[in-house]
Amino acid sequence: MISGAGANTEVRVTNDGLIVVDGKLPGDEIYTALMAQIKAISTQPIRYLIVTQYHADHAGNNEKFLAAGVQLIAQKNLNINLTRTAAKGLATITYDREYTLQLGGVEVRLFHAGNAHTSGDTMVYFPDLKVVTVSDDVTPPMPGPLADYAGGGSFRDWPQTLDNVLKLDFDTAIPGNGPPISKLEVKTFRDQIATFVSRAQAAIRKGVPKDQLMSQLNTDDLGWKARVPNVDPFYADLEKP
Repeated sequence: MISGAGANTEVRVTNDGLIVVDGKLPGDEIYTALMAQIKAISTQPIRYLIVTQYHADHAGNNEKFLAAGVQLIAQKNLNINLTRTAAKGLATITYDREYTLQLGGVEVRLFHAGNAHTSGDTMVYFPDLKVVTVSDDVTPPMPGPLADYAGGGSFRDWPQTLDNVLKLDFDTAIPGNGPPISKLEVKTFRDQIATFVSRAQAAIRKGVPKDQLMSQLNTDDLGWKARVPNVDPFYADLEKP
């Protein structure tokens, strides 16, 4: 795992080249530093870049990887979101629900567990290592969870999405930012999201107006503040029967 300069980046070494997960924030300096760190791990060529979601801290150097001849793999909605925001560096290989990558005797399983942070989140599972990368579907207390509704995210669907992740046999999860965490910590975060959603739904049923909803939701016991920059889609999401 390579931290800093954007989202965590993971490097999987195989006998036939490297599989990299997420390419960090855009910029020549960041990309050059990342390449140096990867080469310190292995001098083998990068064969695939898996991009776990479309935000720039994960997808910022897509074009540079493509120019270097690397295949980009992502959930199909990532390309839709990149196109919507006029960003470049579209994935060359896309999938809907699941995709299995085989390289140099290593199996890597990609799957879209559901909408949470965005509609194109990819979980990357390394079954032989019992490690799963969960992108920003699990976030540290700061800055706290964000459902990007413009990008198809959903707080309502988030607990079920993490339930699907928890069905995997893993010991370690790597979030989009911050240190690796345990399966128990993923479960704890899932339960916190469910509590937040339940409190918001209860407030909506009581008739709390949109402009007062967030101020009336206490999350001090959860240890983080949810990021809801636009309350309208959040409110509409939780109003659904």
